Amino acid sequence: MTGKRKVVLSGGSGFLGRRLAGKLPNQGYDVVVLTRTPSSQTGPVKQIQWDGKTLGDWVRQLNGALAVVNLAGRSVNCRYHARNRQGILESRVDSTRVLGDAIARCAQPPRVWLNSSTATIYKHSLERPMDEATGEIGPTPEARDAFSVEVARAWERAFQEARTPATRKVALRTALVFGAGEGGAYRVLRRLVRLGLGGRMADGTQFVSWIHEEDFCRAIEWLIGRDDISGPVNLAAPNPVPNREMMQALRQLCGVKFGLPATRWMLEAGAFLLRTETELILKSRRVIPGRLTAAGFEFRFVKLEGALRDIERRRVA
Repeated sequence: MTGKRKVVLSGGSGFLGRRLAGKLPNQGYDVVVLTRTPSSQTGPVKQIQWDGKTLGDWVRQLNGALAVVNLAGRSVNCRYHARNRQGILESRVDSTRVLGDAIARCAQPPRVWLNSSTATIYKHSLERPMDEATGEIGPTPEARDAFSVEVARAWERAFQEARTPATRKVALRTALVFGAGEGGAYRVLRRLVRLGLGGRMADGTQFVSWIHEEDFCRAIEWLIGRDDISGPVNLAAPNPVPNREMMQALRQLCGVKFGLPATRWMLEAGAFLLRTETELILKSRRVIPGRLTAAGFEFRFVKLEGALRDIERRRVA
């Protein structure tokens, strides 16, 4: 593999990682995926074992690479009891710290390191959008998001503290990514709509920040090539929508005229039965891509309706 076009991708077996690992080789990149369970299958993507917390032979893959993209982290779609909280936090912080240690050991460190973060780091907001320059960071009791914001802060702090002076660093504050594959939010929401459960959630005024999977991958590639951008970047489409509008758009797409609305107590009961948390639904994430827009990145999908139509077409195909 040639270092000039080599991208090392950790967390490549997850929903976003699979999409990115499938996209980058088509753009001429050599891709190495760091994974706990490497596959023996041959293909354009090389898989190397790592555990996400300790140094090993995988460190050699970083030396001379163009970019490192870290998407590793345990799913937050679970109940936040003590063991799961520990797993969520450690999977993000440990993988970030060990990558920082590995990059620091490279004779030829990667030119850029893109590390996952989350749009959840911003405060619950109904009134105004949050960009990188003016957005407020912190929890809101109404959204019950104290743990998620704590994780986001620790995640970014581990990234910032990594001593990698020769490597440009970008924190990816990613919104909800809509994609056609299994494991993403689109298929879950589509199933709810088809079952007649696609009404507004709570009062439906909470905003949903989103990005199409295609624009997510395009933004990653674009950021790899932009030597002038470092620090936090919001990966979100320019037009977040209220929950009620999102559910209405999904009903129209699926040809379902009615969706049973879910009150807050119904969401609490449902989250308990499904072993997840209502914060994922109730928090208003009104996040916009201030830095991407200002730097000239052009989204292919700026309106939710068009993005959903394209994803449904991909799902059928």
